[in-house]
Amino acid sequence: MSGHAAPRSLMTGEEYLESLRDGRAVYVDGERVKDVTTHPAFANSALSVARLYDALHAPATRDVLTATDDFGLRTHRFFKPSRSAGELLAAREAIATWSRMGYGFLGRTPDYKAAFMSGLAANADFYGEFAPNATRWYQEFAGRGLYLNHVIINPPTDRKQAIHDMRDVFVHVEKETDEGIVVSGAKMLATGSAITNASFVAPVASAALTPGRGEDFAVVFFARMDNPGVKLICRTPYARRDRAPFDAPLSSRFDENDAVLVLDRALIPWEDVLVHRDIQRSTGFYARSGFANLYNFQSGVRLSVKLEMMAGLLSLGTKANGTDAFRGVQAAVGELVTMRNMVWGLTTAMAMDPEPGTDGIALPKLEYASAVRMYNAQVWDRVHEIFETTLGGSPLVVPSSARDLDHPELRPLIDRFYRGSDTTAQDRIKLFKLIWDAIGTEFGGRHELYERNYSGNGEQVRLDALKWATGRGAVAAYEEFVHTCMADYDTTGWTRGPWHTDPADAW
Repeated sequence: MSGHAAPRSLMTGEEYLESLRDGRAVYVDGERVKDVTTHPAFANSALSVARLYDALHAPATRDVLTATDDFGLRTHRFFKPSRSAGELLAAREAIATWSRMGYGFLGRTPDYKAAFMSGLAANADFYGEFAPNATRWYQEFAGRGLYLNHVIINPPTDRKQAIHDMRDVFVHVEKETDEGIVVSGAKMLATGSAITNASFVAPVASAALTPGRGEDFAVVFFARMDNPGVKLICRTPYARRDRAPFDAPLSSRFDENDAVLVLDRALIPWEDVLVHRDIQRSTGFYARSGFANLYNFQSGVRLSVKLEMMAGLLSLGTKANGTDAFRGVQAAVGELVTMRNMVWGLTTAMAMDPEPGTDGIALPKLEYASAVRMYNAQVWDRVHEIFETTLGGSPLVVPSSARDLDHPELRPLIDRFYRGSDTTAQDRIKLFKLIWDAIGTEFGGRHELYERNYSGNGEQVRLDALKWATGRGAVAAYEEFVHTCMADYDTTGWTRGPWHTDPADAW
């Protein structure tokens, strides 16, 4: 994202790919990647995202995906603030349309960070002297359709230590200059950041920053991927050079590489700063922006699409095995369908029963967002259990690669012994390799871990639900409901209502 005067029109797929060729410092397998758009670990993922950008312009999807915002910018429907339940539903359809292009297996698509960025201009005053930065970043984000991610989690180096006692590890300001702030430290988990335009860097919402000691850590800013001093250290890629699409149909194109973002005395220009040495603002923006409401809306839609894919896979897998008429197997498929409907139904409630945000923005209701956040974290464990118990060892009973199907001696045997109840051997193998990539490969295992921890640790998810319900008066109302019940009686009998007051009369 070099330069700041790009025209305000949504990127095409090719323009997006070109924006990644900026000399960014991405490291994998002991080397600095020269070009993420051509490196095997990232190229197909980048092309998958490029398809999303092209869909913004395609006649068949343009009107579903885009609309005009308050600044007159044509943008993705979720990139702009929604003003009504109807606009939230339209944004949901835009999210789902993009998600279906990755079969639900792209989690951090560009619309993910829109959960924060969409309201950035409306909430600009919150950022005080940096308010102009908020407005400009929103306009650049919405106008160009920038691909942003965020990194807010501190590395788990020593959780016993206070944040300000981990200065050698955690992100902090080292000094100020006329050009900006010099920042050092590391953040995780930079999912997909290797192929994004910038990462949003902030303390986690629950960060405990002590006044007088934590100010250097109270900083919120955008780290452009080509910013000197910004480095990404990537995990093992799952897109392997030796795997044909037939053998790895998901991992070969949808691997969102997770990384640690390292800031090595990086100079962050003042124009990219939102909060500087302000403890209250550095975490207060979460509630003010409606981020929790909106990101859970996007994740709920995405997971619904992913569950559609899994329900279809399980149904086809049982038919190939000839077990689809069994009562217990049908119940398993029905459970997956119901799980999808549960998540989708919650997103409907979030849209149709919104709450007001800043400047007339309609936000998905926080109570329902909290429910999505907790339920989603439990879903994928159950998906794995259903697949593993319903299909048994079938996903393992496949030849090693597509090349086995071309072997003249093996092919007749494969056609004989690998056929399905309702399908040829080749089609059955193709199906079960897709199933295995979804649940059993490194890619599949990563998705199980990802969904479980997507919204934070399990305790924090529940603690936040309680905090929000307490702050909004819901817990007090529930307690009052109990007191109302107990007020119906005392030690002498019923105090009100139609019930008998003499215990002897009741018999």
